[in-house]
Amino acid sequence: MTKLDRIDRRILAELQSDATISNLELAERVGLSPSPCSRRVRQLQERGLIDRTVTLLNRDKLDLTLTIYIQVHMANQLTKTLDNFELRVSEFDEVQECALVTGSDADYLLKVVMPDMAHYEKFLLKQLNQIDGVASIRTSFVLRQVLSRTELPLKHVN
Repeated sequence: MTKLDRIDRRILAELQSDATISNLELAERVGLSPSPCSRRVRQLQERGLIDRTVTLLNRDKLDLTLTIYIQVHMANQLTKTLDNFELRVSEFDEVQECALVTGSDADYLLKVVMPDMAHYEKFLLKQLNQIDGVASIRTSFVLRQVLSRTELPLKHVN
């Protein structure tokens, strides 16, 4: 378990909320002067706690309004089959998340985004169904996004 003090947690929380914040503003928000604040951010990066910095785009304004959760059942759970599926699915830009799961008939749960049903049909028939080992697919379409977070909870971290 990684030990973090109160200031480290505040730095991480602020950066999760807005990674474009200047070091000066960040230092003010967490109660440090700029040099120690910059040093702490660098240390958090070196420790691997800050994985990467990204910009979140507005899906609606980019006409990527269709969000789909796809359950994929594999014909078998051989390492070769699973590795091939994971390699192939990682090549699809539409796939936002892919997880090997338990507790259902599905082996994988995918979250994909795309502009419309025509694109989904093409994705399903020409890409996903073409992967060796895929036995069946079950699809759920998001009607309304109730909650979507990118920030990780930090209150449990000591």
